Amino acid sequence: MTAYVFPGQGAQFPGMAKDLYESSPEIKDLLESANDILGFRITDIMFDGTPEQLKETKVTQPAIFLHSVALAKTSDSFKPDMVAGHSLGEFSALVASGYLSFEDGLKLVSQRAMAMQKACEANPSTMAAVLGLEDDVVENICASIDEVVVAANYNCPGQLVISGSHKGIEIACEKAKEAGARRALPLPVGGAFHSPLMEPAREELEKAIDATTFNQGVCPIYQNVTAKASTDIEEIKENLKVQLTAPVKWTQSVQAMVADGATNFVESGPGKVLQGLVKKIHRPAEVSSI
Repeated sequence: MTAYVFPGQGAQFPGMAKDLYESSPEIKDLLESANDILGFRITDIMFDGTPEQLKETKVTQPAIFLHSVALAKTSDSFKPDMVAGHSLGEFSALVASGYLSFEDGLKLVSQRAMAMQKACEANPSTMAAVLGLEDDVVENICASIDEVVVAANYNCPGQLVISGSHKGIEIACEKAKEAGARRALPLPVGGAFHSPLMEPAREELEKAIDATTFNQGVCPIYQNVTAKASTDIEEIKENLKVQLTAPVKWTQSVQAMVADGATNFVESGPGKVLQGLVKKIHRPAEVSSI
């Protein structure tokens, strides 16, 4: 069985999707409609912007979404048995597999980005990657700190991203190194994504999700919050609502897909980050890009 996976924030690069835009009239039309929906020419920034311009949350998230969805929408080989996306990538997966229209998916991604940006500005915070420790060790370190600091992204065995206040992350990194972590380093992100500090953004996104029409998709989606297959629209919506304040269970999602028969994982989007993570989670898996 083939699982299609969609990357999250951090996969962007200057010039992204430019070759697709120039070689496919269908993708050109799709991206031009995105410019209209967003109210600014995001394609100009994707194709010719600086890394700093691409890092702006209001640009980064829609840009990765657009690159990912454009590939899936125009690929003759896109016939998923199952899909999953890492954080932001879950929205790309929902559009590619038919649960959301392109326009509604893009609007939700844009609203999500703006809401996260506001939450970051209201509550300065950050994230850090901890490498070389068991998940439960990192979880116990987070629980022992009298600050907001939680496990945020279970990326693969031995790689867990934590999220929280600046002080909490600083203390957690020190404790992780003392516990034998190979590395514990703060990440260049705007805030504490997938933590309780995203609650204002979660509330805003919840209203937007409630106002959006969802359709029946073509295959199950394995969602970040539960790491389980779902085709039930109400369940999918509820999981999407709490995604911003809950951890991304990527390791568990890949393991669940493998248990349900996935042998091939195809990444749809910029970069190859997820292919690397899948191989670390399940070495026999075959990985590729659209």
